[in-house]
Amino acid sequence: MMDYTLISRFRNKEQCELLIRKLEEKGKTCYNFCALPADPNNADAHPEEQMKAFESVKDFYNDEYFKKVFEEDLEGLKNAEKVIMLLPAGTSAHMEAGIAFGLGKPLILIGEPEKPETLYLVFKERYKNTDEFLATI
Repeated sequence: MMDYTLISRFRNKEQCELLIRKLEEKGKTCYNFCALPADPNNADAHPEEQMKAFESVKDFYNDEYFKKVFEEDLEGLKNAEKVIMLLPAGTSAHMEAGIAFGLGKPLILIGEPEKPETLYLVFKERYKNTDEFLATI
């Protein structure tokens, strides 16, 4: 069991990996969804370029790599004590937050939502930035 799983957008990879490193420095474990490249054929490319390739997959329902990413991310949610959403986050991360809530996982929000949404109330812990969150650990 991991202490945390982190959900965000792959385009936010640099900030995600920085937060994970800081958690590890504090002795915590965290599932890193960024460990799998968005574009397995160009794993060293900039996150934006990788996402362009990822988003161009036509038959994603039947794509084996999409299935692998889905399964690993779902296991990351199931095997975490708590789930952190680092904003900005895309549609997938928001869906993952709903899954985590349904699994009974405590949810932590880092960052300010773009606009008020009632469902952000599922986050029982809310922080303006990563430093504010890390100060609580």
